[in-house]
Amino acid sequence: MKYHKIDSRYSCGIDLHAKSMYVCVMDRQGQIHYHRNMRNDFNVFKDSVQPFLPDLTVGCEASGYYYWLADGCKKHEIPFCLGHTLYMRAITGKKKKNDKLDSQVITDLMRANMLPYAFTYPKAWRSTRDLLRRRHRLVHLRAEAYTHVQAIFKQQGIMDSLYKFVKKKHERRTLIDRFDEHDLQLIIQSDLDVMDSLDPIIAKIEKKIIKSATHHDRRNFNMLTAVPGIGNIIALTLLYEIFNIRRFPSVQQFSSYCGLVKCERESAGKNTGGGKGKIRNAYLKNAFTSIILSAPIGWPGLKKYYDRLQSKHGKRKAKGIIAHKFAVAVYFMLKNGEDFDMDRFISTSR
Repeated sequence: MKYHKIDSRYSCGIDLHAKSMYVCVMDRQGQIHYHRNMRNDFNVFKDSVQPFLPDLTVGCEASGYYYWLADGCKKHEIPFCLGHTLYMRAITGKKKKNDKLDSQVITDLMRANMLPYAFTYPKAWRSTRDLLRRRHRLVHLRAEAYTHVQAIFKQQGIMDSLYKFVKKKHERRTLIDRFDEHDLQLIIQSDLDVMDSLDPIIAKIEKKIIKSATHHDRRNFNMLTAVPGIGNIIALTLLYEIFNIRRFPSVQQFSSYCGLVKCERESAGKNTGGGKGKIRNAYLKNAFTSIILSAPIGWPGLKKYYDRLQSKHGKRKAKGIIAHKFAVAVYFMLKNGEDFDMDRFISTSR
């Protein structure tokens, strides 16, 4: 676990919500100088903490509402730090909880240099990353419609494989005629309407993100798309979720962040297992585990190696091993500016 290092005279911990925030200002000795609830307005906040500037550091937990606060602090050159929500809960679990106490706890962690580190994503790339995440959500909604159509067919005893057929925009409307009952036709029609409405939206978003990627980091984007199995969408996910590979001091930390390795958990000489396995970036984990689905095409050496892993470890574990290998390869590619080398990938894997 990594912690923020704060050396300012005053620490300002904020329990931030959608419309309001509870602010606590404390000195290094733990004396509270300001403790009040206020609406989310940076000008109001700045006026309130003005007596403690410039020797003040502001911090809050990594919720979905911190963007405006981080941007305002950066604009006015006020040091800002973000706390990892899950680690903070593990450190400060209390029986009693309210906004006033939470803000005080955050401030205590800050002045003691015990605030778990969370990365504050830069504003220049942030909107594109969030747009990409919205695209992932829309794709999942469309996939749910695909799956529901197949489920309806299975319910009625029709065992045809529809996965590829349902993706053909000009032919999938014929699926409605496979049923005589009007209600079933309406169910299929509603799912197809969802697909038809989402297709152009997703295509528009993808076009915009690719354009932004070529502006933000064309070199790394092209480098990633040259890797077997990595298309535009996976490359975009890696590019925007990683941002800068040098924020990970080691490949082990990067693999852990991606959720591709199991952390050791031991007590009294016994392996307890389980634990904080879901503290990870789910988008990166999904991207790396998806590479192998298309990577063997046109790469016989990789397919042979993957088949050998499956025969030795089983399909699930083999997929995890190869995903970790790709994560290690991407880490050193981005860090050293090197292109992907298939021969080296397979030889180092052995």
